[in-house]
Parts: sequence; structure tokens; C-alpha cells
Amino acid sequence: MAWNEPGGNDRDPWSGGGKDQGPPDLDEVVKKLQEKMGGLFGGKRGGGSGRGSGSMPGGNSKLIMILVAVVIVVLLAIKGFYIVQPAERGVVQRFGAFHTVTSPGPHFLIPFIDKVTIINVDQVNKFGHRAQMLTRDENIVDITLTVQYRVQDAANFLFRDADPVKTIYNAVESALREVTGKSTLDEIITQNRSAIAAMVKQDTQKLLNSYQTGLVVTNINIQGAKPPEEVKDAFDDATRAMADKERVQNQAEAYANDIVPRARGAAARQIENAKAYTAKVVSEAKGESKRFLELYSAYSRAPEVTRERLYLETMQEVLSETGKVVLDVKEGSGNVTFLPLDKMIRPATAGTVKALPGYESLQAESAAQKVVEEAARNLERKRNVDRVRRNR
Repeated sequence: MAWNEPGGNDRDPWSGGGKDQGPPDLDEVVKKLQEKMGGLFGGKRGGGSGRGSGSMPGGNSKLIMILVAVVIVVLLAIKGFYIVQPAERGVVQRFGAFHTVTSPGPHFLIPFIDKVTIINVDQVNKFGHRAQMLTRDENIVDITLTVQYRVQDAANFLFRDADPVKTIYNAVESALREVTGKSTLDEIITQNRSAIAAMVKQDTQKLLNSYQTGLVVTNINIQGAKPPEEVKDAFDDATRAMADKERVQNQAEAYANDIVPRARGAAARQIENAKAYTAKVVSEAKGESKRFLELYSAYSRAPEVTRERLYLETMQEVLSETGKVVLDVKEGSGNVTFLPLDKMIRPATAGTVKALPGYESLQAESAAQKVVEEAARNLERKRNVDRVRRNR
């Protein structure tokens, strides 16, 4: 029941069993509170009554303050310490604004004031892109390519562009459209894919640098380039024709590489043979010239003797190669011998030559006949000269 209800003996919350007591002592309340706090932090409760008998010692209060300070410092150190890996960069913001970029290694920031964002600058990211573009010769080509990129400037990557990934996607599409518009369909499909990819990469990087995205394009690879399905068969034929052209060209180069050295070798061999023949002819000509000069010198000293010797040598050379027939004609035998002068003078066939014993060839017969006639004429002239000399 309430303390002021009938039958409660007018007791209040501070009365003790109906005894007449005053309001509670404030010092007693403080003392009890100190005893409870001392029990929590290792202090000793007071057993007696009296002021300050159960109060916390002053040394314990200082120890508590030190412990609290140490805990706060440790928490701040744990929260403010961070490590940047070799492939990363740390972007530090102070009060929300960009402050600095930290390199790999251990670092410390001010908790609740600084904020760090770790960016991997070595990781290569990639995405695919496919689009239909209009070429310079007003054809449509379907191009599929792969783009590889990484972060080069961590600060620009975080703060200069709201969406760098979307920016690089749009930059690639813009550069591809520009380069495709400057190229023909044949160049894109069959010839200059690598050159076109290099130009797209260069133009894309220029756009990214102008926007300060902090990204760098490492590679662009054109995986496929084909015409629309309506003209695919015709371009397949063109591709096969280009392949056949390259194959035939390679075969021609192989044949040229085989035949040209042979021709050069044959030409060199003929040149050497010609040089050898030239040397032989020159040597023979020099020998003949020297022999003629010596003969002329001998003729100048003794013309008659030289002519006679030449005549005898010529007759010996000619008659040694012809057949000889010796006839023992006795006086009064009446035998008449006929020589086949017509066959000896006119050209004869091989069968005729074989039918004449003692003649090896038609050329030898004709030469012998001419020499005999010339020798006879020379002998007749000599006799006439001698006769004239005797008459004088």
C-alpha cells in the first residue's frame, strides 16, 4: 500500500520499520556509490561507518585514466595503420579532399580525418566490343575486338572522371568508328587488321588523356571483321582468291629462288669457258704469228731453200694421209691404168669413199688433188725459170 494510506502508520520511503527517521544523508549515498565503483576497478569496500572511510584511493583513479588513454591510443594506431602492396597505390583524402598518393609500403593516417583508397595499378582489365561500322567505300563491316587496359594515375582515376570505365568504352567506339571510316572493306577484312588496331589504340589513348581518366590502353586486338550476311559469300570468295594469290606468289618465289642460282651458275660456267677459249685462241694466234715471223726471217735469208722446204713439208703432210698405189709397168706390156679422177674431184658420198681403198675421206682427197696440182705448177714454173737461166 502507499505510505500515506490508512493503516500504513504514515511510513515514508526513508522510514525504518515505523521508527521516526529523517531524510537520507547525502554523504552516505556518495559513499555507497564509491564502494561500488571501487569493487568494479579493484578497490576495497569500507567496513566501518564514517565519512570517506570507503572512498577510492587517488592512485587507482590515475591508473584508470592511463589505461583509458592507452586503449584510445592503441585503437587509433590500429585504425590509422595500413600497408600498400607493390602493385597498389594509396590515394589519401583529408577532410574529404584529395591529399596525396602513397607508394608501396607501410603508412599511417589520422583516424576520422584521413581516408585512404587502395588502387591496383598493375592489374590488367579487359572488355569486349562489337559494332557495325561504315567504311570509306560505303560498305558495312561487323567488327569484334578486345580492349585491355589498366590504371596509370590513381588520383585521376578516382577524381577526374565520374565513370572512367564507361569513358574508355565510349572512347574505343569513337576511335574505331573514325579509323573504320578512313579504311576500305578489303583493308579491314583481308589486309591491315593489325595496323587498324594500332590506330584505334592510339586514338583511344589520346581521348583518355584529354579526359584525364588515369587509364592507359595496353592492347587492342581485332578478333573478327566480316561483312554483312547478305554479301558474305562474295567476300568469302575474295578471301579465298587472296589466299590463292599468296600461295601462287610463294610458289613463284620458290621457283625463282631455285632457277636463278642455276642460271647464274650456268652463265658463270659459260663465261669461264669463253675466257678459256679466248686464252687458247690468243695463245694459238701468238704462236702462229711467232712461227710466221720466224719463217719470214728464214725466207728473207734464203728464199729458194725456204720455198723448197715448205713444198716438201706440205707434200709430206698431204701424201702421208692418202693411199698409195704402186704399179710395175714393164715396157711393151700394153696395160693401161685408169684413175677415177671424176670420183676424186667431185664430192662423193660416204658409200663412195668407202668403196675407194686408200682414201679415208672426201676432204682429204680434194685437198690432195689440189696440192698435187699446185705442186705440179710450181715444179713447172721452176723448170722454166732454170731453163731461162741456162739460156742466159
